[in-house]
Amino acid sequence: MRAVVKNGVATFNPQGFLDGNSAASLLSVEDIHATLKLNVDMILVSLKRVIFFNRNGLDQFVKLFTKARQEKHVVVGFCDYDEKKYNAIRRFYEKEMIFSLFKSYKIAELFSNSFNNRNKTVLVYSEDKSQRSAMAIELHDRGHNPVVAQTLEDFLEKKKNEKAYDVIIENSYLGDMGQQVAARVTSNAVIYTLSGFLDNEIASKFNLEYHNNSLNVGFRLFIFDAYKVVSMNVHALNFFAKLASAAAEYNATLCFVGFSFDKTPKQFKEELEDAGIMFFDSMEDILGNKELLADLGATSAATMKRKRTLTKQVVSKLPYFVDAIVDTLEMMTNSKAKKEQAKVEKIILTQSGDLVASSIGFYGDIDGMIVLVFPKNIAKKACELLIGEETDDEELILDSLAELVNIVGGKLKTMLADEKVSVNITLPRTYDDIDDVLEVIGDRKGVQVDLRFGGDHFTFFLTR
Repeated sequence: MRAVVKNGVATFNPQGFLDGNSAASLLSVEDIHATLKLNVDMILVSLKRVIFFNRNGLDQFVKLFTKARQEKHVVVGFCDYDEKKYNAIRRFYEKEMIFSLFKSYKIAELFSNSFNNRNKTVLVYSEDKSQRSAMAIELHDRGHNPVVAQTLEDFLEKKKNEKAYDVIIENSYLGDMGQQVAARVTSNAVIYTLSGFLDNEIASKFNLEYHNNSLNVGFRLFIFDAYKVVSMNVHALNFFAKLASAAAEYNATLCFVGFSFDKTPKQFKEELEDAGIMFFDSMEDILGNKELLADLGATSAATMKRKRTLTKQVVSKLPYFVDAIVDTLEMMTNSKAKKEQAKVEKIILTQSGDLVASSIGFYGDIDGMIVLVFPKNIAKKACELLIGEETDDEELILDSLAELVNIVGGKLKTMLADEKVSVNITLPRTYDDIDDVLEVIGDRKGVQVDLRFGGDHFTFFLTR
């Protein structure tokens, strides 16, 4: 079967009945290889002409999705389905959704890097909060204007005015959008999702550079979501033991959640515990216990072990760093930025009042760390945009600040790519105590730029 390619999205269009026998004859590994050579951003299977499918039929495509991802980190999944088909797929793959779902091709192309028709106003709804946030960030990063409905009632009310939106997103799901081992941040803990049998391939699938840069920007708690892990062998055991040893230099904690040792030697658990790794039955045991979170390090900073100086190559890109921040904050505050002269010095905070901060790392052709210090009211404005209402909930405000900084990171990555500079961005670390972020920076020098948005004073600091 040959794919139809448009705007970086390759779509296969099977028809009729999809069961274990028919699906295998419709799409082959050779078809996938040929499509990958076209340098597409997405490989999708359209269900528009499919009358009936079962789990066995879809499994044939999911196996090919896995092969495609092993060769190139493209987005894979299904599109063009109704609510009945969507619910069936979610039910089939409730705990193993490694792929994405787009209700229509029109929705899918919004998430393609090759789609040049930007600035779409998009109404977004998912009952999953993390999915809503992920979609909003991805859409922001690609130059669109997401309007996020926080409840079904809110969505149905907004949906009545369909003409106000170019695209309406519902019954869609973002799978792994590029991380080899998917990562997310909750309560300042980095959560990695693992699945299947863990062997020596974990070393290539786990983005160690990303992990090290997360340590670099101040994360101290790393959780491995292991509910879907079947077992591990000694190669994986050694990998995680070494990871724990390296994290100990930063006083960081590694935890496994939901790992069953039914098919793994109990001795492995003892060895991992000796290496400093902790085990919990459920995510709620950690994330629902604020006191434990604090003890494990999610509320405090990690002191930087490696002290490095800025390079001329990094400093030469300073205008792009500042522009990415200014563009986003001007959108948030509806005011023009006034920039003060850049200075190479240790960070100096002259603003007073209620402040919050965030740090984010970048690595690739150049590497370093950005620290952003905000008045809390700017963070509250970000929260208002993303949840659609005002709030004084501290945790919600910090979550929204992280999403705002994610947007900044996405803009920066795009701007640098236009200059043929390739970087990856870590997830942001947030701080409600400014002393914690100052502890991360230590006595290292960097480039500081002070900005004003209306009456708000904002600090940008670039270091390594």
